[in-house]
Amino acid sequence: MRICLFPGTFDPVTLGHVDIVNRALPLFDKIIIGVGTNTAKTPMFSAQQRIEWFNQIYANEPKIECAAYEGLTIDFCKKIGAQFILRGIRFVSDFEYEKSIADANRTMDQQIETIFLTGEPKYTSVASTIVRDILKNNGNATPFLPKAVIDTLYPISKS
Repeated sequence: MRICLFPGTFDPVTLGHVDIVNRALPLFDKIIIGVGTNTAKTPMFSAQQRIEWFNQIYANEPKIECAAYEGLTIDFCKKIGAQFILRGIRFVSDFEYEKSIADANRTMDQQIETIFLTGEPKYTSVASTIVRDILKNNGNATPFLPKAVIDTLYPISKS
């Protein structure tokens, strides 16, 4: 069974994240979306909220599971039996950063391979950091968000 971990903070879940998961679905038997705790980041939304969003988005997709984790991604892969790590790439700079992490992970465990998927061009401007800034300044972030997130953040509009 090809088990893949898609790790990230997903704070909040964006259309870019959903795009990567959707395009990875045919490649793996199971994708576990790992909502990680990054000590360098202070999340705007609880891990439970982010997991709830993914559970709503993928309620009818049996190949998707979601879990929170702390510590090294490579250790979480071992714990859940994932042989692959999925990462989304928007820009060349993303690749350089992600490649250094992939190289470190490969050094720690050569049995776990990192797979990069490039984001759809229409989602390259979608970053959780930008969305958080829009939200903090009472802007309209709906063009960047899946319906489950919009319904939570903008309950009156119910798009």
